[in-house]
Amino acid sequence: MNKNKRSLLINLALAAAFFTVVAAIILSRPAPDLKVGLAGLPSDDAVLPVVWGDLGGRMVQSGVIDQGKFEALYASRGGLNPEEKNLLLGRDDNRLKITSRNAGYLLNLFWALGLGQKNPIILSGEMMDPRYGGGGPPAGGFASTGGWSLAAGSAMEHYGKHEFFTLTSAQQTLVEKISRGIYRPCCDNSTHFPDCNHGMAMLGLLELMASQGASEEEMWKAALSVNAHWFPDNYALIADYFKKNGVAWKNVDPRKALSAAYSSGSGYARLVAEMAPLKRGQGNSCSI
Repeated sequence: MNKNKRSLLINLALAAAFFTVVAAIILSRPAPDLKVGLAGLPSDDAVLPVVWGDLGGRMVQSGVIDQGKFEALYASRGGLNPEEKNLLLGRDDNRLKITSRNAGYLLNLFWALGLGQKNPIILSGEMMDPRYGGGGPPAGGFASTGGWSLAAGSAMEHYGKHEFFTLTSAQQTLVEKISRGIYRPCCDNSTHFPDCNHGMAMLGLLELMASQGASEEEMWKAALSVNAHWFPDNYALIADYFKKNGVAWKNVDPRKALSAAYSSGSGYARLVAEMAPLKRGQGNSCSI
């Protein structure tokens, strides 16, 4: 065994031990009242600085979303409601809203968008680095690619192949900057390395916001609201952490809350180790 492999195995063993300890803490501590932790979280109906337009229909036309597969999935969940069907096949020129009811649906739509939209972040970034092959070819072995089973053909047939909109150099620079600062509690990677559905969906949202001229402040604020809807229990605890340290959620700097120190898997685990955790609820998993 060479030195690099031995070092990697040691690091993996240490990480496993750390999260085992965190899990033990979670199981051993009583959960506080959920209402306390949720106090001050973003509104259930958060308006995002984007207009969806006919993106759903264009993604269906491109094949990154296979209409039959998509509708079959939701038929098993009770079927698409009128709002969901309109986002998939119609047109909506109002600003998009995310709620606790549609968060999972928007997650899948933005996942398809981030996967299919041509962008240097997924074509030449960490996703294409052989060092992070995910057990398969560059980009092909991750949850965000292998897990997208709702395309016409394979997900990789659509990976970065479509231009649903274009970004100026300034807009691309903004997406690059913000994507490197947004983390998610399911792993330790930033949105710039969108190896799971949440990362790929957030990238799609950032690209769409930038393409429509959203400001940097609007993008950070929207990203925090969306992450809070996709990981409601995690951000309930994060909000409670800030509250106990004298900062109301409405006054929290999105850059800080979304940073690795709070929103990454290891950052969140640190908070858990300091606070009694909330019971797990209906957050969105890293699958369709």
